[in-house]
Amino acid sequence: GGGRRVAFVGVSKRGVKIIVFFFLHVDGKQFEFSSLAVYFFVISVVVVVMCDLVARTGRLQQRYKDGSRLVAGCIPFRYINSDENASSESGKVVQVLMISSSSGPGLLFPKGGWENDETVKEAAVREAVEEAGVRGILMDFLGDYEFKSKTHQDECSPEGLCKAAMYALYVKEELETWPEQKTRTRTWLTIGEAVENCRHAWMKDALVDGFCKWHKEKMGKGDED
Repeated sequence: GGGRRVAFVGVSKRGVKIIVFFFLHVDGKQFEFSSLAVYFFVISVVVVVMCDLVARTGRLQQRYKDGSRLVAGCIPFRYINSDENASSESGKVVQVLMISSSSGPGLLFPKGGWENDETVKEAAVREAVEEAGVRGILMDFLGDYEFKSKTHQDECSPEGLCKAAMYALYVKEELETWPEQKTRTRTWLTIGEAVENCRHAWMKDALVDGFCKWHKEKMGKGDED
């Protein structure tokens, strides 16, 4: 009619912080008012726009692509002698490191969300330190593995779809203290033991179809040195 409405919206980089002002102009006079309905409409629009930039429910830097939460992880491994007195390459046995799950039985490989301020390799290395307390040489990419997670359902991934980029990590150091040591235990296992104890089918695939095939092709030639 005879009025005009103007809205100002401000959005912060590290979250959804919105400031909304509405002004109604009637006959040259300015009246300020707030509209709860319009306020929530603006919030919903901003949430949709920002899904590619930040994660909801505290995961402000989480990466998403095509409706999937992007995850980075690794399969930590080392060599031990099959015989305490053995010193030849043929006497070496590969072991992989697994960690306990905070939500139930079975063991896991370290993995977690890939954030906007890091590369996928940096994310894999960080998760190895945070969850398993190990450092080493991050080696080849083993593959992408898709899975669903009810605990990671949010606005950007309503179905909890996740896509994990997994790497092999040749362990050189086991830390005495690490961020999640109070909630997780770590265990070295042979390949056969690890297959039996994998909590998730996709991790078993990453171990058998990813790590084992890679190790046979690359590390079987002595590339670990």
